Amino acid sequence: MLRHVKHPFPAVTSENARILILGSVPSIKSVENDFYYMHPQNRFWRVLSRLFDEDFTSMSKFEKSAALIRHDIALYDSVEECDIESSKDSAIYNVIPADIEKILSGTKIERIFCNGKASFNYLVKYHPDLAEITEVLPSTSPANATYSLDKLVTEWSTILPFTV
Repeated sequence: MLRHVKHPFPAVTSENARILILGSVPSIKSVENDFYYMHPQNRFWRVLSRLFDEDFTSMSKFEKSAALIRHDIALYDSVEECDIESSKDSAIYNVIPADIEKILSGTKIERIFCNGKASFNYLVKYHPDLAEITEVLPSTSPANATYSLDKLVTEWSTILPFTV
């Protein structure tokens, strides 16, 4: 199923944000639920739950936003608009990149962490000047079956020095 996606919800951010976590494109389930990483098999919220010892998985989208802000984390995607087959990062076409500079302005963001290679590839393609402050982390997507939850938590712990 080919779908056209124009990013349906705003960035989670605050003036105190120190890191930006970028996905690629909202999944079908995220669009349906009007928030990030809402596919029940995506491990993003489980990883953050383990890292911060609080249950992000049971929070509402408003509580998740507040928790991210409390930990100085901003959240968005590297693609603003595109055509995509289902929710496959490997099938993204006609990309309009996100205005990452706008998200960074008025914050204290010093590092960007990309949730998977697709996010990283689109970020550096359209914003090459941000490559030096960006790190790619293994995707929390269920398609990344080679990474267990424990292994994801270990890899994602690299964000902790930048959070509160």
